[in-house]
Order: sequence, then structure tokens, then C-alpha cells
Amino acid sequence: MSRLVRRRWHGAGLASFLLVASLGTPGCYTTQMALLKSGLDSLRTQVDGMQVQDAVTARTLEDTRREIAEQRDLLHATRATTSSSARETEETLGRLEGKLDDIMARFRIASERAPARPADPAPTTTPPAGGGTGSPPATTPASNGVDRNQLYEQATTDLTQGRYGLALNGYRQYLQLFPDTDLADNAQYGAGECFFAQAVFDSALVEYARVGARWGTGDRAPASLYKLGLCEERLGRMAESRKTFEDLVKRFPQSGEAQLARDRIGLKR
Repeated sequence: MSRLVRRRWHGAGLASFLLVASLGTPGCYTTQMALLKSGLDSLRTQVDGMQVQDAVTARTLEDTRREIAEQRDLLHATRATTSSSARETEETLGRLEGKLDDIMARFRIASERAPARPADPAPTTTPPAGGGTGSPPATTPASNGVDRNQLYEQATTDLTQGRYGLALNGYRQYLQLFPDTDLADNAQYGAGECFFAQAVFDSALVEYARVGARWGTGDRAPASLYKLGLCEERLGRMAESRKTFEDLVKRFPQSGEAQLARDRIGLKR
């Protein structure tokens, strides 16, 4: 009970004492009795009102506490959702980086090939002297008649359109049939892109490492090193990732990937 309520009850007690004291004065009994009764009724009304107000205040306080708890839970859920969205955005950016790298590689290769070399004339068979028949033209049994450029282009189209399983099969078939051609390192890099686009970073790391192991000074070496560092970063191997980026900057300082690596580890040009 609040101090004000106790004070009002104290006043009511004093009024009761005065009422008893007034019993000794017969002439004033009726008027004083009525006044005291009215005062007591007023005090009871005020006390009841204050008790109701205290109950309402208690309910309001409880409702406020509940709302604060709900807002706190909502804030925690929002933070978790934001963190998940950030990871998804980072993975999407990684996939887009891979697609952009491959498109740039295709553009570079197409530029290097222009103008296209005219097709070789069909071989003619000249019978040797004496009327014997000539030997048949040489063929490459390993290719089984597969056009290497068409095979690579189809695998790359599958990659850019999200058909990662088909793209991976195409790149591996290319590497099996044409391991020593000018597009072999691009095919190996494309195999890594198939895994990177699906956030399978451990498998992507293996494929990118093969580019550097076999074509360490080729056109795809800087890009494969950069993607190798990204894979190590995604897998939580921060020390290895930094070492890979530093190696990229040291070996290919003028490449675009080297600048990306500098930005990632905070190195100045």
C-alpha cells in the first residue's frame, strides 16, 4: 500500500477517534456523526480507486515487458536472417565472378584466333608409280571424330546456363581427348568453375590446383591462383589463402587477379 493510502487511513483513524470523543457532547452528535461517515466513505472510495489504478499499472508493466521480449526475439531473428543473406550474397558473387572470368577467357581466345584460318583443302591421294594404291590419310582415333572446339564451346555454354553436371562432363571429356591443345588449361579451369558455382569449394580447390600444376605459366594460371585462394578462404583456411594471394601477386604482379588479391589482403601496389 502506498504512502498516500497509509496517510489517508491514518486520517480515517483520527476521524474515528474524534467520533468517539464527540459522544460526550450530546448536542453535536448527529451532525458530527454524519460528517465523519461521509469522510470515511470518501476515503474508502479513494483507496479503492488507487488499488484499481495500481492493478492497471501492474498489467501495463507486464504487457510492456512481454512486448520488449518479443521485440528482442524479433531482433535476434533479424540478425540471423541478415547473416544468412550475407553468406548467400557472397556465394552468388563468387559464382558470378567465375562466369565473368570464363566469358573473358572465351573473348580472349576468340580474339586471338581472328582472322580465322581457312580450312585445309581435302587431301588427295596420288597413286604411286607402278599402279599401286596410296595409303589412306592419317586419322586420330582418340578423338573419335569429335570436334574439339565444339566440345569446349558446348561445355562452356552448359556452365554459363547452370547445367553444371553436363559442363563438368564436357570439360573432362575434352581433357581426355585433347590434353595438349591450347584450350586444355581453360577446360581444366572450367572444371573448377563447375564446383565453385555450386559452392563445393573443396572439389573446386582440387581442380584449380591442377591448372597451376600443369600450366603454371599459362593464361589461366593467375585466375586459377585467385580462385584457389578464394576456395581456401571459404573453407576457413585463412593462412593458406593469404599465402596463395601473396604468391599470385609475386608471380603475376600485372594481372587483374593480382590487384584483386591485393585488395583482399590489404596490400598496396
